[in-house]
Amino acid sequence: MSRVYARQAIRRAAVTALTAALAATGLLATAPTAQAAPPTPVGASTARTYLGQLAVRAEGSSSGYSRDAFPHWITQYGTCNTREVVLHRDGTGVEQDSGCAAVAGRWYSEYDGATWTLASDLDIDHVVPLAEAWRSGANAWTTSDRRAFANDLTRPQLIAVTDNANQAKGDKDPAAWMPSRTAYRCTYARMWVHVKHHWGLSVDTAEKSALQSTLNAC
Repeated sequence: MSRVYARQAIRRAAVTALTAALAATGLLATAPTAQAAPPTPVGASTARTYLGQLAVRAEGSSSGYSRDAFPHWITQYGTCNTREVVLHRDGTGVEQDSGCAAVAGRWYSEYDGATWTLASDLDIDHVVPLAEAWRSGANAWTTSDRRAFANDLTRPQLIAVTDNANQAKGDKDPAAWMPSRTAYRCTYARMWVHVKHHWGLSVDTAEKSALQSTLNAC
């Protein structure tokens, strides 16, 4: 073998080894560019307009509700489900293994201002909770529509936050719960209205009043 061919063979072997190493860490997954935040919600002025367009009615019953009615954490690409996509998107320096699980990274929880380095400390919050959506009109949707809602990466519906903050929120609307980090409340209200408007969900009077107060202060 000539020296030229020998050098080419060495380079090819090096590239192959590097590719294998990246694949093993999941870095070759066809992942979207990390932005460390959910999609930007509409501005406060637009959110106020959207809020005025939402149907106002008493909150419906939870009868028949089940999280299983909203199939979530579906596969988005390769071995990556919705949870792992959001963890990758909302974190910085996120490393994923071959199964797309986040094994390293840094996450800032907008709800409470905490920073985490273990993915297990984070929940993926549905900004408009599934049960809230059910009581606001999603009970009449098809399973396909509820699946799309529960895995919506296009609207600001999913965000990685401290697990305890997410659990404290539960299925409460803004009349009963807002992020403890007051600097994020305007953004949160904009997110909530953006999602409800897109999906044609209703609001009750207390919820609308809380959102109006928050948006007017933005």
